[in-house]
Amino acid sequence: MPAVYEHHHTVAADEIDLNGHVNNLRYLHWALDAAVAHSRAQGWGRADYERLGAIWVVRSHAIKYLQSAVLGDDVVVRTWVAGMKKFSSTRKYRMVRVSDNLQLAAAETEWVLVDIASRGLAKIPAELINSFTIVEQP
Repeated sequence: MPAVYEHHHTVAADEIDLNGHVNNLRYLHWALDAAVAHSRAQGWGRADYERLGAIWVVRSHAIKYLQSAVLGDDVVVRTWVAGMKKFSSTRKYRMVRVSDNLQLAAAETEWVLVDIASRGLAKIPAELINSFTIVEQP
């Protein structure tokens, strides 16, 4: 069960914008994909959340773009849970180009757990909290 999860991705042609590099919104997609993959790796897939009756919803995103990625770049998105409160969790990300270990972007997402039936905030249960290691800074 990795505390810092590594999600690998190769930049595809449909991710390139008119400037010849990866469109900024793609970094957000990579972050979300990495978060879902990390959750699955920790034993929390879609069916597990349905059983719980709750689902994570994004409250806010912050992304700092540092360098450009281009077609064919192999990128690793490193992600970890940096904190959990009663109803929310902070997750951080670092996007790095594999060939030169250059950091492309850094991001942070605040997630809230929402009750599927009521659409209100749901308290994060201990079984979910205990599935993740809190990592302040890797």
